[in-house]
Amino acid sequence: MLINTNSIMAMRCPVCGIIRYHGLSRFAISKGNPFYVNCSCGATALIISTKDHSLYRLQVPCLVCETNHQIEFTGKFLWSGEVIRLSCSDTELELGYIGPEQTVREIIYNQGKELDALAEDMNDEDYFHNSDIMYEVLGCLHEIAEQGDLYCQCGNQGIEVELFPDCLELHCRNCGSINIVYAETEDDLDVIRQVDTIELARHGFKCLDSLANTNKPKKTGRKRNKT
Repeated sequence: MLINTNSIMAMRCPVCGIIRYHGLSRFAISKGNPFYVNCSCGATALIISTKDHSLYRLQVPCLVCETNHQIEFTGKFLWSGEVIRLSCSDTELELGYIGPEQTVREIIYNQGKELDALAEDMNDEDYFHNSDIMYEVLGCLHEIAEQGDLYCQCGNQGIEVELFPDCLELHCRNCGSINIVYAETEDDLDVIRQVDTIELARHGFKCLDSLANTNKPKKTGRKRNKT
């Protein structure tokens, strides 16, 4: 019988919010000595401890609750080869995954797949005010989503995307929150390039564009086509 002793973790940092991959070996966790999983920014993303290797306690720092969620798993389940989903008990926001490397990476990758399909379906360049900027902004959004860093405060990571000539509308179906990302000028592109995480406000509205923090006149709102 083959016994699994290695897994990979994809953990969301409670400080910078970025999901990063970490290796996990059964032999790296010793009795009575907590095993710390740290983000490259220096923050602790997970603490694993055990007294006898039959039961493991996980402390998962949460960027939403700003506290540690306590979760326990048997050693048999932790090393079963199944994917373990770690989430906030209050909001259901996914905080990380533990399991086989290929499966975990596929889960994170698939979170950004919708944006890939969206980009492939865009054939009418005349629809956009600036198609080059729009494609670049979509590429940035894809990278953010692929890292698991596009989500809503309500816990939903299945963010829907709707395209308009000058912007994208990110929409959470769970709570109705909306985030507008403008994609019309070089300044708009510079803004999205500086963003690592997009968090939709629960039941709220946000706007991400080059004029958000300037004294320039605000852009005129786009009109929906009625059907």
